Amino acid sequence: MTIDTFINTHRLPSGFKTIVTEHFIPLAKEIVSHHGGAKIPYFVGINGCQGSGKSTLSEFLKSYIEAEFSMKVVIMSLDDFYYSQADRSILARDVHPLFQTRGVPGTHDTQLAKTALQNLKANHLPVTIPRFNKATDNPFPKKEWTQLDSTVDIVIFEGWCWGVEAQEHKALATPVNLMEERKDSLGLWRNYINNQLNIHYKPLYQFMDLWVMFKAPSFDDVYTWRLEQEQKLITSLEDSGDKQKANGVMNPQQILDFIQHYQRLTEHCLDTLPAKCNHVFELDKDRNIIAHVKSADKVVDNIGEVKE
Repeated sequence: MTIDTFINTHRLPSGFKTIVTEHFIPLAKEIVSHHGGAKIPYFVGINGCQGSGKSTLSEFLKSYIEAEFSMKVVIMSLDDFYYSQADRSILARDVHPLFQTRGVPGTHDTQLAKTALQNLKANHLPVTIPRFNKATDNPFPKKEWTQLDSTVDIVIFEGWCWGVEAQEHKALATPVNLMEERKDSLGLWRNYINNQLNIHYKPLYQFMDLWVMFKAPSFDDVYTWRLEQEQKLITSLEDSGDKQKANGVMNPQQILDFIQHYQRLTEHCLDTLPAKCNHVFELDKDRNIIAHVKSADKVVDNIGEVKE
């Protein structure tokens, strides 16, 4: 695989080649060196808000490491573990109506994620990884899920809130936007999310050996980046001839409403995660990397437990 081929396949700007050379290839080589021929997979966690580039980095690391080092790499996305619309309807009925919308902690099948991670670490094959169809807002049929029948060297797990920990209880008292103010006036939704992080998400972070973060300038940039994501999805669906699904992708107003669900934890990520990650790529509003902060002297055994 050449860098030019990757750029063309993923419709990336030509300037991406500089990013790859200066940042992504060295990161790939570091990951390979950490694996060091171990008999169990090496786990890499990647955090970044919507549209920040974490999926592109994941795909590049997989393509590069497999081509250059003949190692098996698998990508897992937190998005693929979303509950179905039917399951979220039950959550919306029993806990809070806002849980009908996918996205926040509490709307993922964390038990399924735990099982997949455990099986990968133990090389207990085959390992099944779900796939979620955002155009239909439901998981793909199980026959279309990813099944791994051979051992894996590197596991990349990426997600918009992957690695974030619960907020202090007092931080939940004040709404961060109009949606929280109007639709979660009692704080039931955000308190449930906070509890989910402590109980079901934080234990999963312990599987990760290395943490990488794409740090956006602020939450204000998420809307623009998310618009670009949706347009790419529409183009992809239209190119495949599936215009019906393309018509089901969110419009700009729907995106604006949708991202309010993400604001609280996105801002919490920006405030708290950089100090806990091994690599932080700081971005400007155009998603150019303006700084790469490395913490190679730290061993992050569990996000929240950083040992010098």
